[in-house]
Amino acid sequence: MIVEINEDNFEEEVIEKSSSIPVLVDFYANWCMPCRVLSPILEKIAKEFEGKIILAKINVDKASKLAEKYGIMGIPNVKLFKNGKIVDEFVGALPEKEIKDWLRNLGIK
Repeated sequence: MIVEINEDNFEEEVIEKSSSIPVLVDFYANWCMPCRVLSPILEKIAKEFEGKIILAKINVDKASKLAEKYGIMGIPNVKLFKNGKIVDEFVGALPEKEIKDWLRNLGIK
């Protein structure tokens, strides 16, 4: 499942849902070339891990308050939320295998 997140639906779609399923949050911008590389990789992984994670995409240009709240200094920035809290994150465009290994190491199989 892939959802676009904004400041109005963040609480429900990320914080609340992360209590029942891990939510992978992708902070990105349309002008960011590494974001354009990472986005299809994350979408592919979300489909492969269907039912095990939700991919939430946040455009930092449209949701600057969320970017500020979560200390986004560089993009792409990917954070994994469980039970309303960030459990881990990475910055930059990682290869698909590294992201899958990262998720598995965090208990998502």
